Amino acid sequence: MTTQPSFRRIATTSKMALALPLAAMALAAQAQTNPPTSASLNATAGPLSVSTSSVSSFAARGFGGGTIYYPTATGSYGVVAISPGYTARQSSIAWLGRRLATHGFVVITIDTNSTLDQPPSRATQLMAALNYVVNSSSTTVRSRVDASKQAVAGHSMGGGGSLIAAQNNPTLKAVYPLTPWSVSKNYSAVRVPTMIIGADGDSVASVSTHARPFYSSLSSNVSKAYGELNNASHFTPNSTNTPIGRYAVTWMKRFVDSDTRYSPFLCGAPHDSYATRTVFDRYEQNCPY
Repeated sequence: MTTQPSFRRIATTSKMALALPLAAMALAAQAQTNPPTSASLNATAGPLSVSTSSVSSFAARGFGGGTIYYPTATGSYGVVAISPGYTARQSSIAWLGRRLATHGFVVITIDTNSTLDQPPSRATQLMAALNYVVNSSSTTVRSRVDASKQAVAGHSMGGGGSLIAAQNNPTLKAVYPLTPWSVSKNYSAVRVPTMIIGADGDSVASVSTHARPFYSSLSSNVSKAYGELNNASHFTPNSTNTPIGRYAVTWMKRFVDSDTRYSPFLCGAPHDSYATRTVFDRYEQNCPY
């Protein structure tokens, strides 16, 4: 004789089925909210697994295509666009895009319309890339996007472009220029939290005529920092680099996500113990933030 399962058994089974995805979501949330440590920030990857989505030059509007790195775990994440430098392609800054994504960001590393594009054009393209991610990327990507939290970064002319983008778009949450190059030297109109990374051995965008004047021009009313890497070159950002990765994650988490647990890694003892003269030839900031 066959028997029908009781209502209690059906209810219990249903609860268990519901609990499994909820538990997975809870684990994903926990991975995103673990307190930062120097070890976690120095690691080559954060706690989240990452998937990718390619953007062809035909699909892109206003920029040359790229790659989107996004956490596999469902959630709501800030969006960061990163531009390469003069004559370079997105592959030169791919490592940083992936690294940020593993800490809970949706990141697009872009190819520019032309590898010879100047900083003002790269600024426009960075904003076009953010718009693409928010409005035109796949459903899977868009379901993970918090459109209220956007930021830009870039290397060399891409770094100059990121500063111009921040100057023109005050609603951005953060900007992170790497050995930036730009004809324009005055960024006093920027109202976006800005951390600039220079290199003491930069022979392309000398810190004396680029990174340092850019930083000095920033308003004292803006949260800002300047790290000048010791024994580094203009092209140091083009490969995995611990201080660049560490401070990229820290700056974006602090200002894109407004996560003050990262403040000590910019203004407190964890920063002081790490940012020695062997890492930075010079470091300036206007803490606290």
